[in-house]
Amino acid sequence: MTKDQLLEKANSLPLAPGVYLMHDKAGTVIYVGKAKKLKNRVSQYFQAGRGHNLKTHTMVGQVDTFDTILVGSEFEALVLENALIKQYMPRYNILLKDDKGYPLVRLSREPYPKFTLVSRPAEDGAKYFGPYGGRMETRSALDAIRRALHLPTCHKTFPRDIGKERPCLNHHMGRCDGFCRAEMTAEEYNRRMDLAVQLLEGKVRMVTAQLEQEMLSAAEDLRFEEAAALRDRIEAIKVLGKRQKIIAGVCSDSDVWGLYLNVKGCYAVLHYEEGQLTGKEAEVFSTFDLEAEGEILSALLLQYYGSRRVLPREICIPAAIEDQEVLEQLLSEQAGHKVAIKVPHRGERAQVMRMAADNAREEAERQTSSQERSDRTLELLAKLLGLASPPEWLESYDISNTGADDIVASMVVFHGSKPAKDRYRRFRIKELDGHPDDYRSMEEVLTRRLTHYMEQDKRFLPLPDVFLIDGGEQHAKVARRVVSRFGLAVPIFGMVKDDRHRTRALVTPEGREIGIQNYQAVFALIGRIQEETHRFAITFNRQSHGKSVRGSTLDEIPGVGAARRTALLKRFKSLKAIKEASLEELLAVVPKNAAQAVYLWAHPEDGEGQL
Repeated sequence: MTKDQLLEKANSLPLAPGVYLMHDKAGTVIYVGKAKKLKNRVSQYFQAGRGHNLKTHTMVGQVDTFDTILVGSEFEALVLENALIKQYMPRYNILLKDDKGYPLVRLSREPYPKFTLVSRPAEDGAKYFGPYGGRMETRSALDAIRRALHLPTCHKTFPRDIGKERPCLNHHMGRCDGFCRAEMTAEEYNRRMDLAVQLLEGKVRMVTAQLEQEMLSAAEDLRFEEAAALRDRIEAIKVLGKRQKIIAGVCSDSDVWGLYLNVKGCYAVLHYEEGQLTGKEAEVFSTFDLEAEGEILSALLLQYYGSRRVLPREICIPAAIEDQEVLEQLLSEQAGHKVAIKVPHRGERAQVMRMAADNAREEAERQTSSQERSDRTLELLAKLLGLASPPEWLESYDISNTGADDIVASMVVFHGSKPAKDRYRRFRIKELDGHPDDYRSMEEVLTRRLTHYMEQDKRFLPLPDVFLIDGGEQHAKVARRVVSRFGLAVPIFGMVKDDRHRTRALVTPEGREIGIQNYQAVFALIGRIQEETHRFAITFNRQSHGKSVRGSTLDEIPGVGAARRTALLKRFKSLKAIKEASLEELLAVVPKNAAQAVYLWAHPEDGEGQL
């Protein structure tokens, strides 16, 4: 279907809630979305001049047709959208790698019950504890409890393996009481497991008090070896009690989200229980050209929590999302308790959120190589500028002047995202008379640069893929006029600065601005190019101005012309060094009369002086 046909079909949709599925020419579902009013939302995709972000623009270009499913409410649309995304895995939806939930500890129902780690509870009669923050932390908690109570950590099955083999090394090292021995009873095993359950429930003091009573009884009965073992167990549990604040709790009270969007996107979730950090989860994902932060968060939250039965009571996110109330309703019904989504701007939660954002940034940058970062940035730049392929060579120009006599220009070249300093060039403006004129200066510079290219001067080969001109629309127009005069076709963009002298946008010769501030990687690259071009121009200007000042001063000395001035500056480098030179040193550079004139200019207190 053409875009007009798609728009006509969209305009025929009802103003009702529903879900829409975008298909490409092969019939593949490439995007799934929801809407309060299907007609309004779907028609926006196919209306001219809507100013879509790059992801949407690219997706719409591949849409051949679409389907819709009407539902009874916005809530039902949210649920259905989540289910369809999991079913079709559309390429233009944010997709997480898996559907892992909070880890829970499962205690089986059998004569010798065991602890295992699971993602979801099941209707199997077993007892479940948690959820806990992260898998590694939960395993550490279980291992600590087993060590404290001298429970088995091996893979033996009881009662099947009792008495079949000698106890393992853990028993001989004092880490396990050897429940595989015939003398150990199921009653003692289950008594220890009951203590483990109490520890998982946070009842450290109760368990400690119980063991202390047993220790005192053993000591009174002169069972000193048993009393010593109980004493060691109590000390281990006291240490475990201190760790409980970090690794365990009854439920996940709060999740704090951090989001980082660049060449790669990443979310980080910090899990808090009773005010203590219990774990972290982070995942890198495709950003699809950095769509809006709120859209990404909405998609992530739905996929992350959508099928979990155990949820935190509070979810803190860095930006507001459009369907916040509906998502709260869905998650609350799912969890069986109120789930609140908040956007903190100050206080302790905001500080924690910044920490989560730092974790997300570190994870994304760690998994992004410099080459990936460069390639992705150039791909994004090409899409923004409407180029057929990522630019390999970028050439930038700036004009710098301190008056009509000291006008210079810089040409800076980037190969991909890296400066190619061996290709930098400097120009001194020659044809300008009167007051400075940036437009005429730019015209002269580009004319000279392209003339060198037409003459196949190796210093000016090849032509760039893009010309970047420091300035606005008029500068870009001047550049286009020069390029057209040579019969060439090179894309041209002006670099428009903000009040802080940073490039905020690119502009075409027709005056169309292309915003880059929302695209961090591109914004950073163009900013570096602009700063480097400006630095190179300013440096050359200062050098030229300094030579001009030195030259004009020396020209006032009798007997010192252009050749002798050049010789003096070449030998002594600066006016200060010339003034400090002895008469003998000056004679080594210029003839006697000129040397005497320079010496007297530098030392007027010596009078006429004699050679």
